[in-house]
Amino acid sequence: MSKPNLPARRAGAITDEGREQVLKLVEAAAQEHLKQIDDRRTWIAEPERLLARFEGALPEAGTGAERAIRQLIDDGLPVATNSIGPRFFHFVVGGVTPAALAADWFTSLVDQMAYAWAGSPLASRLEQISIRWLLDLFGLPARWGGVLTTGATTGNMVCLAGARQWWGEQEGIDIGEEGLVRQPPVLAGGYLHPSAYKALAILGVGRARIQKLTANDTGATDLPALERALQALGGKPSIVIATAGDPNAGGFDPIEPMAELARRYNAWLHIDGAFGMFAACAPDLAHLVRGADGARSVSVDLHKWMNVPYDSGAAFIHDLRYLARAFHHQADYLPDADDPHPNFGFLVPEMSRRARAFPVWATLQAYGRQGIRALVEGTVALAARLAAQAEAAPDLELLAPHQLNAVCFRYHPPGLDDAARLDELNTRIHERVIEDGRVYFGATRYAGRVAFRPTLVNWRTREEDVDLLVSVIREIGGRLHAEGL
Repeated sequence: MSKPNLPARRAGAITDEGREQVLKLVEAAAQEHLKQIDDRRTWIAEPERLLARFEGALPEAGTGAERAIRQLIDDGLPVATNSIGPRFFHFVVGGVTPAALAADWFTSLVDQMAYAWAGSPLASRLEQISIRWLLDLFGLPARWGGVLTTGATTGNMVCLAGARQWWGEQEGIDIGEEGLVRQPPVLAGGYLHPSAYKALAILGVGRARIQKLTANDTGATDLPALERALQALGGKPSIVIATAGDPNAGGFDPIEPMAELARRYNAWLHIDGAFGMFAACAPDLAHLVRGADGARSVSVDLHKWMNVPYDSGAAFIHDLRYLARAFHHQADYLPDADDPHPNFGFLVPEMSRRARAFPVWATLQAYGRQGIRALVEGTVALAARLAAQAEAAPDLELLAPHQLNAVCFRYHPPGLDDAARLDELNTRIHERVIEDGRVYFGATRYAGRVAFRPTLVNWRTREEDVDLLVSVIREIGGRLHAEGL
């Protein structure tokens, strides 16, 4: 029997040639990079100069896998922000644990489609298990359901889509089918995060619809004002948003009384617990999120305090059917809505979903409840060390009480009390610190004043890293103040 004529391989065709070599290249680079991670600078000055090496026209004939990966390693690693290092205190970013890193590599290796059980029973089952374990970890009711998301922004959107669907059904509208013919009232305090505003805008609930009820200029929710606003609705359904962990200073809305008000006045309470929900993991901190089990939905970031790679979050909800009615639409080529298997793509906006469950499951399996508790308690202790130094130093000023892992303070040399000059000085200090590269943290405004807001979540961070943060601020602040700023 004659062999069929196969088409000739086209020039530049993708082949398996060099696979072993490029994987070895990445492994060797990773091992060397991680050996240096504790002492690498957080930021490189003038990154555009190094990034220019990647410029150029689309190659007609590619360079091949080995040369491409070598360039990514040689030119990419030196300019990459050291966000997994122990001195990166911005954006509430965790360092990737060994178990999470290896599991994330496994995720790319098997490249599962995590939309439905039919696409990947492995991804579906591990997501189901991870959600169950996370509900247990955060002290949320076991009867709740959940789904993994890209982060708390998508988590907020998923939870608030469920809230919107519930509101519509209370008003006799199936928003998933009919659209948003009316908008629900939304009540919140001043801690409300931009991700919640973004989520509401995407969902068609205009940002101007949010009624902010604050007790003071730091953003705390005004409980009497919230009750009056709910009373004024006369029992009509509404959405209330509480924040667990304000990124500026780690502030918490009063979750337990807000849950009671929501129950009494027919409101859906959603908790944005991006990093603050991790307080539930430590007995001495759990009071900060007491009453969360009385909410109807909670969103959490897992690439923050759980230290899994970007991007990873979770949305928890008391009744998954609201998400299914908000997001699922049947098609002939998709599983039936009553399929008994877990089909998480029915519950979120994305049809294309990465198998984020692998690093989440691996982290929980590897380190367990005790490991997560030790991580939370350890970084909170380091934040307390930072707050104590800020309070004791003659040229630093602690602006907010420390209660979790965010510390809000500023440089305030003796004798300088002009508000505008202090703001300018702290703005310049922040700019110089970033350029300096030894540490990295964010700046903000707290109660109208320019302030620093380092937030500690990284498992690698040590006491000496916190001490260096204080030393760098005082060093650069002293130099700028001496120059007349």
